[in-house]
Amino acid sequence: MIHHPSPTDLPHGARRTVLVALPIRPTVPDTVEGVLLAAARVIARVGLHHGDYVLDALGRDGLDVPMFIRPMSVVGAIRYAATGSPHGMSTLADMAVNFLALSLDRGPVWRDWRSLEQHVDDWSDTVDKAAAVAVLESVATTPERAA
Repeated sequence: MIHHPSPTDLPHGARRTVLVALPIRPTVPDTVEGVLLAAARVIARVGLHHGDYVLDALGRDGLDVPMFIRPMSVVGAIRYAATGSPHGMSTLADMAVNFLALSLDRGPVWRDWRSLEQHVDDWSDTVDKAAAVAVLESVATTPERAA
């Protein structure tokens, strides 16, 4: 059996403890405004994807590229900001999508959650990254500006 030394092995055979510093997990926003601002930061960082929640959602073309660094749609970024996954479902993510949908172009005709999400998705397909970030930040800070 051939023994290959690991990085923690010392020359005389003893072992040492290695402290690994893991990145601090960002706090999850707990308000709709916080989720929208976090989604704006996500889109600004990874880019805006026109289509499904995230670029190559099934991972067929780039299995080595983690989901959280791929460009995301606005709905995917909102879900990522609220749950940590672009496909994650939560009440807060749904509330943020609904709030954004009702703030865009006088809202959709139908008020069920699928129509609201589709309205945001259709809108995000017509804008670029800078416009999407600006609208998300504007909608998120509208209550503060009104006060």
